[in-house]
Amino acid sequence: MHKAFSPSRVGGVLPSVSKLLLLASLAIVTASAQVVPVPPTPQVGSSNPVTAEPLVSRPHTKPCVVSLLSNAAFENFNGTPLTYAPPAACPGPWAKVVLTADFTVTAGRQFDRSAWFYLGDTNIFYGTTAEPRAALSPSWHIERDLTDLTALFKSPQTGLASIGNVVNSTYTGIIYASAELEFYPASWQAPAPVTPDVIVPVSSGNGPVTLNTTTDQATATLNLPRNVEKVYLDVISQSQIGDEFWYLCVPTPVAGELETCGNTAFRETEISIDGKAAGVAPVYPWIYTGGLDPYLWEPITGVQTLNFKPYRVDLTPFAGLLADGTQHTVAVSVYNANGYFLSTANVLVYTDHGSKEVSGGVLSNTLTAAPNPEVVQNLSTDASGTTTGTVNVGSNRTFSITGYVNTSHGRVETTVAQKVNFLSAQTFDVNVANGPEIQNLVQTSTVDSETTTRDGFLVEKTSKHISFPLTLDYTFLNNPNGTFTQVVSSNQQDLHTEAKSLNGFQYFQSSAKEQVNSQDTLQFDAGFNVTAPGVGSSSASYRSNDSLGDCYSRSLTAADQKLTSVTDGKGCHDHDHWF
Repeated sequence: MHKAFSPSRVGGVLPSVSKLLLLASLAIVTASAQVVPVPPTPQVGSSNPVTAEPLVSRPHTKPCVVSLLSNAAFENFNGTPLTYAPPAACPGPWAKVVLTADFTVTAGRQFDRSAWFYLGDTNIFYGTTAEPRAALSPSWHIERDLTDLTALFKSPQTGLASIGNVVNSTYTGIIYASAELEFYPASWQAPAPVTPDVIVPVSSGNGPVTLNTTTDQATATLNLPRNVEKVYLDVISQSQIGDEFWYLCVPTPVAGELETCGNTAFRETEISIDGKAAGVAPVYPWIYTGGLDPYLWEPITGVQTLNFKPYRVDLTPFAGLLADGTQHTVAVSVYNANGYFLSTANVLVYTDHGSKEVSGGVLSNTLTAAPNPEVVQNLSTDASGTTTGTVNVGSNRTFSITGYVNTSHGRVETTVAQKVNFLSAQTFDVNVANGPEIQNLVQTSTVDSETTTRDGFLVEKTSKHISFPLTLDYTFLNNPNGTFTQVVSSNQQDLHTEAKSLNGFQYFQSSAKEQVNSQDTLQFDAGFNVTAPGVGSSSASYRSNDSLGDCYSRSLTAADQKLTSVTDGKGCHDHDHWF
């Protein structure tokens, strides 16, 4: 299909319409070799990348700030070394640790690129960059709460900031970045939280691991203390190259006639310990700023596009096993990976501070090593070569894992029970030779989980619902006068709810919903040249609240590549009704 797909963030061959969009760029504007910080609030009339997502909340204490990068230039694949030393004026304990980073791409031509920061082989940031235009040098700001990585920051570290980029006579945009760590001293108003005692990275040194097939793995060897009590895994799996638009893929035998990628539209991250299934993480369908149609994402970007959020897998049922004093292996893979995914993860380990050694093990585990997706296709091709019909793929997983640890405060038994569901429904009307080319998609990934912790007579339950709905409509038309029209619309969502109870008494609830809607129309002449910028519109909203009274709300609208409105706080006065 003639999709205006973006190229890989690490280079590669441009699909046809992406080439046309690059050829439509105007003259190169001289680069300004520095980061241009953006205002803290999105500015109406601006074309800078913007999101409705909230910034990281801060304590009221004054932070110590440690610089990691200052106006570092990224114009190749070498990366920039990072050197970190703990702040002498704020030795800890810390109430919160926050990473802030600012980016600018010089005006001209450039792909969207992957960006990641590592300290001590541990990932502290992962995202992508915005694409510039001849008359636009985009700047943006990201933040990430790194408090759970406190153990990492207690000692000096070296690392790498990587934004792989190519700068030459054609691709001219140089990317600049500055980054800092903010350390907020603990106080009686903001005490230091309990954080992981041990962090084990699952990475390829200072970067993610490439996974080309289902069987490829990113692994880490675990030699953990004898007093492990809780374990989590924060994982990111980013789609690249042939997998970039995995949510638009179809079964390989029909990929050619439908002009799209193979291995179906189902991907899933699998977690194993010592070769046995230990957890599942859905893959978020991120769309980068060059994806489908770059004008869709100016200025409002897709959900998490510039700042990925790790998915947390609860591995606590395996704590007793991992505390047995022997070596173990944790592995991450992506089911149906098809050249390729990049994966990185951090193992977060909490220890029993009242005991040097615990005992325990896994009592039961019903998680299978691989999913069993069902594919239903109903396609037909007529005499003109037009293929129409539907392709659906679904996967349903229900499992429970129980383990126990004999700790200094008694036996603690943990059960993680989950339902992991995926459904993709695609509709096609494709003529390879003459058009039209239409592909519509409705997809959703959902996880419903309940974690039950039994500690003596106390029974705590945490229930979570996570959902990643995506709707895409793509049309590429051959007009009677020899020109072409492309119409794309996208609706991305990210939904989270959580409830906690103790001995049947619910004591906490929270809810968060993010949504981005984008529509755009592009006109091409007979030579496939874009005749004008897209004439689209977009909107974004983020709402969150909890039973403690915290509430956040922001809504954005944009049209013709400029922000048109910012609305904050709407609905927070009646947020009790959001649950």
